[in-house]
Order: sequence, then structure tokens, then C-alpha cells
Amino acid sequence: MQLTFCKKYIFIFLALLSAAAKAQNNEDTTAIKEILREEVFSWNNGDAVTYSQRFAENGTFTNILGMFFTGHQAFLDRHVEIFKGKFHKTTLSQNIVSLRFVRPDVAIVETLTWITGFSKEGAPPGTHLDTKGRLCTRLLQVMVKNKDGWKITVYHNVDVKPGTVVPDVKAGQ
Repeated sequence: MQLTFCKKYIFIFLALLSAAAKAQNNEDTTAIKEILREEVFSWNNGDAVTYSQRFAENGTFTNILGMFFTGHQAFLDRHVEIFKGKFHKTTLSQNIVSLRFVRPDVAIVETLTWITGFSKEGAPPGTHLDTKGRLCTRLLQVMVKNKDGWKITVYHNVDVKPGTVVPDVKAGQ
């Protein structure tokens, strides 16, 4: 009898713990999706300051050309530069491929991105535009939650090479 009583309370405790984790997970998922929306909005407005505001002070960044940078200031500087150069007045769309919490305070987010609106000079050398004139990339971001909210600690962006199959979905969905 005692054992059944204890099992019942353990079950109730675990159910409550699971519900609390799910509620936190929903709140965190919403916060991360807001960061992604913020990325799209700020990119499309050529706003490097807003685009980089969620990037961690000690974060790392690999761009589509394979260049590697460390730190918030480098991330900001690079985006100021690209928004004035080849990516000036381009439009970004992105779809979530995977959003996975590896711990309650660490999420791995992979998106497919499409960039359109390049000038006549075209996309950066070494990249490829698809048949619709879009630069398609796979962006992997590792986000860590701290007292200031979610921050991007790893940003790894690779362009999709010709012949690689990607879902033909409307960008931004």
C-alpha cells in the first residue's frame, strides 16, 4: 500500500515537472523564433546593429566563404561591411529546418535561407544562385540562454552547392 502511494506521488511530481518543462520550452521556442524574425527584418532593412544585437560577446561566426570570426564586434563589423557591399538591399527569407534543445539553456537551430535582390554584379564570388536567382544557404546557430535571454554563440553559414536538393518551399514559411 505504501509503495503504491509513493508511486502515485512520484508520478504526479514527474507529470508536473514535465508540464513545467514543456511550458518553458514553448516560451523559449517563441523567443528563439522571435530572434529569427528579427534577423530577417533587420537584414531586409540593412540594419547591422539590430542584426547583430543577439550575437554573444565571445560568439564565433563562419560565413558562406569559410571565413572565421570571433566576437560580437567582428560579427557587427562584418555585417556593416556586407550590407554596404554585395548584400546591399538584398532580401533574406528563412525557414526553420530544425530547432532542438540539447539542454534547457542550449538550442541548436538550423534554417534554410534564401537571399534575393543582388545588384547586376551578382552574388559573392564562389557562391551560386539557383534557377530562381536566389542564394540558398544552410545556417546553423547555437543559442545559449543566460540572464540576458538567448544569445547566438555559434553562427555557421554555408551556401548550398549546385546539384544539392533542397525543399522547394516558399521562403519565409
